[in-house]
Amino acid sequence: MTKRTDQLHLGAFIYYAGHHHAGWRHPNSGVEGMYDFDLYRSIAETAERGKFDMIFFADLLYVQNVDMAASGMLDPVTLLSALSAVTSRIGLTATVSTTYNHPYNVARKFASLDYISKGRAGWNIVTSQLDIEAHNYGLPKHPDHSLRYEMAEEFVEAVTKLWDSWDDDALVLNRETGIYADPGKVKAIDYKGKWFSSKGPLNLPRPPQGNPVLIQAGSSPQGQQFASKYGEVIFTAQQSLEAAKAFYKSVNSKLIESGRAPGSLKIMPGISPILGATVEEARRKEQELMELIPAELAVAALSGMVSYDLSAYPPDGPLPEIPDPVEKSNGMKSRIQLIMDTARSQNLSILELGRRILGARGHMQFVGTPDQLADLMEQWFQEKACDGFNVMGPVLPGDLETFTDEVIPILQRRGLFRREYTGTTLREHLGLVRPESGHFSNRGAKEFSTN
Repeated sequence: MTKRTDQLHLGAFIYYAGHHHAGWRHPNSGVEGMYDFDLYRSIAETAERGKFDMIFFADLLYVQNVDMAASGMLDPVTLLSALSAVTSRIGLTATVSTTYNHPYNVARKFASLDYISKGRAGWNIVTSQLDIEAHNYGLPKHPDHSLRYEMAEEFVEAVTKLWDSWDDDALVLNRETGIYADPGKVKAIDYKGKWFSSKGPLNLPRPPQGNPVLIQAGSSPQGQQFASKYGEVIFTAQQSLEAAKAFYKSVNSKLIESGRAPGSLKIMPGISPILGATVEEARRKEQELMELIPAELAVAALSGMVSYDLSAYPPDGPLPEIPDPVEKSNGMKSRIQLIMDTARSQNLSILELGRRILGARGHMQFVGTPDQLADLMEQWFQEKACDGFNVMGPVLPGDLETFTDEVIPILQRRGLFRREYTGTTLREHLGLVRPESGHFSNRGAKEFSTN
């Protein structure tokens, strides 16, 4: 096997007061500051000190189970705009749904963030997943899985055309002649799709990165196809080395089919590390967190995920045969398949599986020492199972600090991760080129006129 000459990419994935469902209950969590900017400033400063490529904020458009679950979150783009003022290098990425927004607003938000941060913005493109989100937007039902991706394609086409509606050299800024911008280089896009339309142009010049980095989260065949067309980073959940290698190979083959070069899409699975000075200490921490999840909550969460009531089955018994759980789901189909595969391959009980899901939400949970985690990350990277990882601290801010202080130095000593930033934009961190105007095709655009 030829040793890779590039380096790992790392994202700091921030979710409530930690990715573990019961992480907020842990005495080391920062849950009291969940709506306080100071907590996120501290987290962002830690990630930038560790030279992470990016900090990433998820977004959910609903709240539920507020009696037992950390619920509610600050708007991520607003939060990242504030964080841009207290950081200088780290990428700033956020989830924004294509199902419950309009392309013009999203194009403007991320172009603004890219300007405010001097080229550090990234958009995680998702289609949302639950009816409860539709209800918050006055709709009776969440669109079907396949339809959401059809809508998402139109949405992204419109957004990228809006970003390209100003040529890079459109601004003139000539005080003597009074010409602010060349009208021949500011174009209406006149986008008309089945689901979305926008005249344009955007009311901002082309962003510093050309396009803020486009990220896609999802591993279903439709998600992979979508990512191969538009994505520059893909966030995924993988539980084993072999599954991750197969996914890596599949995505890169789809890139070739889409006329793109292998490696032009960075593949970053999530990993939720529980670390200790010894394996025994790490296992004690894991058990401590798992015991904070009530058994009835674990069973209810698993029932909801697989669309099958498991409350009548012994929680310590095996998962029963469930008819077509993936087909029944209108949410994250690839995640449901992963859950079913994990239950069978690891012989987990209903309770164990439910707690496992709530522990890392379907992503890989690692329990061990910093050196062992570095070994795993190096193996996955060298064997082309990934291009990096999204690090999901179970309890925040402490677990991100532990990873930064104890794992990153090991990766640096092995030459697997940067010691200093060499670029200033998120694209430079990720080794992505700045796209030329019209990269996603701006055919049909016409010169903009106020007439």
